[in-house]
Amino acid sequence: MLTKISSFTYRNWLIAIHDAGVTAIAVVLSFFLRFDGENLLDRLPLLLKILPYFVVFSFFVCYAFQLTTTKWRFVSIPDLLNILRASSVLTVALLVLDYIFLAPNVYGTFFLGKTTIVIYWFLEVSFLSGSRLAYRYFRYTRTRNKARTMDAAPTLLIGRAADAEVFLRGIESGAVKRLWPVGILSPASSDRGQTIRGIPVLGGIDDLQNVVEDFANRTRPIERAVMTPSAFETDAQPEAVLMRARKLGLVVSRLPSLEESRDTPRLAPVAVEDLLLRPSVKIDYGRLEALLKGKSIVVTGGGGSIGLEMCDRVTTFGAARLLVIENSEPALHAAMETLSAKVTQTVVEGRIADIRDRERIFQLVTEFKPNLVFHAAALKHVPILERDWGEGVKTNIFGSVNVADAARAAGAEAMVMISTDKAIEPVSMLGLTKRFAEMYCQGMDRELAAGAGGNPAMRLISVRFGNVLASNGSVVPKFKAQIEAGGPVTVTHPDMVRYFMTIREACDLVITAATHALNAQHSDASVFVLSMGQPVKIVDLAERMIRLSGLQPGYDIDIVFTGIRPGERLNEILFAKEEPFAEIGIPGIVAARPNELPLETLRTWLTGLDAAIAAQRHQEVVSILRDAVPEYGAAVAGDQAARAEAGK
Repeated sequence: MLTKISSFTYRNWLIAIHDAGVTAIAVVLSFFLRFDGENLLDRLPLLLKILPYFVVFSFFVCYAFQLTTTKWRFVSIPDLLNILRASSVLTVALLVLDYIFLAPNVYGTFFLGKTTIVIYWFLEVSFLSGSRLAYRYFRYTRTRNKARTMDAAPTLLIGRAADAEVFLRGIESGAVKRLWPVGILSPASSDRGQTIRGIPVLGGIDDLQNVVEDFANRTRPIERAVMTPSAFETDAQPEAVLMRARKLGLVVSRLPSLEESRDTPRLAPVAVEDLLLRPSVKIDYGRLEALLKGKSIVVTGGGGSIGLEMCDRVTTFGAARLLVIENSEPALHAAMETLSAKVTQTVVEGRIADIRDRERIFQLVTEFKPNLVFHAAALKHVPILERDWGEGVKTNIFGSVNVADAARAAGAEAMVMISTDKAIEPVSMLGLTKRFAEMYCQGMDRELAAGAGGNPAMRLISVRFGNVLASNGSVVPKFKAQIEAGGPVTVTHPDMVRYFMTIREACDLVITAATHALNAQHSDASVFVLSMGQPVKIVDLAERMIRLSGLQPGYDIDIVFTGIRPGERLNEILFAKEEPFAEIGIPGIVAARPNELPLETLRTWLTGLDAAIAAQRHQEVVSILRDAVPEYGAAVAGDQAARAEAGK
């Protein structure tokens, strides 16, 4: 205890002095109230004699109940309960002092008496809690006055009371600025007619227009709306709320959940992707923190949309060090700017490097000595790789081999490769190259396990998922730009279907899969697939985005079909026909068991690929990849048949 007390800040000492002072005042005042007019002066010398010892004792009691180390600005019910506990302990101490020590040994009769001690308890509780509550109210009023002087925008909160209370606390603490809530709209009928931290619940979600119109006739109309997490639940009709709010001229923001943000509440614009998906899989964030906290992490492709989100999650969950590897200087600069603006304890370093450069990757990774490597660098656009097939092989295959070998040489605990659902029964160069990279990781993982008696020092796993909303090159930003330009919105085929998930959900599930693979009690699965819910028709997605922009499909914005591009398939699949899969007990993730080949066989093919790429022999490259991934030929034939049927 003495060691901790020695680390007190001046604020802690001020609180300690305050609590000791009010304790002394409470004792003396209760004594005066009881004995005023009854031989008070005769009793006073003994009281002044024992008072210093009692005050010193009270210091340790207050410290033990955390009164000395709690910030008054955030005083709450648990703190008030601690005040009651500390006051009760001090009262019992007075009782023991009076009845056991003073009465029989010093004074001859009861010195303080029961009445004095009862009065003391009420005074002690009042003084300790009153000053703290007064300070909190002072800070609250100062925040409110500051918001008014800063011309804070009148804001309407949309969501259940529990979520609204988190936002209101953020305003009171100063974490949320330039907004002042004037009311709450809750989808829960039990909230209506109530008041949350002084802010009234004005009605339900359907009352949005009436409330806004009512405030339009007042001094300042409502300018902003904040949708809390519960406002995005299906029964709250988030699409309708967003459309109404925008038609009413409100600026709409969203409040992420505390689990999602992992720090103080931070508002963000409402993105279309917040409204397009099924409810996200519930993530065990404690599991992610247990894996990443205090670790050294490498993320390749850290300037891309998925790589940057991986970097963000790594820093959010307490990694000690992060190395961001990126071959694009503008992307690396933007990523480092984004990460440096985030309040975190992670030491972040960014380096320019191409994963094709084996020597450079080995140098960076082995010098950094990471615990975990997340490999997100890749070429991923299907039509481009159909044309520039050699570049896809160099990056997606040889680049992945370089990263895997470097991670092994550096003694990493695991390498996690971001793969794609297009690697399943591939019909494109993207799918082929990603599947081959998966097979290399599988082969090395199996080799390490065999050499370590089934408990390898390093795991190599691949995680497949489909399209990620708002990632670079995805249809959502493309459709947004086309809608803003007045159309038309281009869709390849009316029957084109895809799986979608948010970047954050995908990255959290990737890390979750890594925690499963690193658990020695689990199976040797090295390929995992994220469950992406129900597939979405791209044309339906386009129509919803047009409506969410306040426009009508076919009237304000046309939808034009441009035809299926080379390497594309109408319907993506998550599992091959000959690829068994198994539940692993984690929502949103299943283990796939694709065909495995010995690492030596794969290295022989790599030698052949290297020679064929150097000589620009396309057919030889395809032949080698077809040998490695025999399902490629059958998948292409089936896809061509599906295209022919769709074109009828």
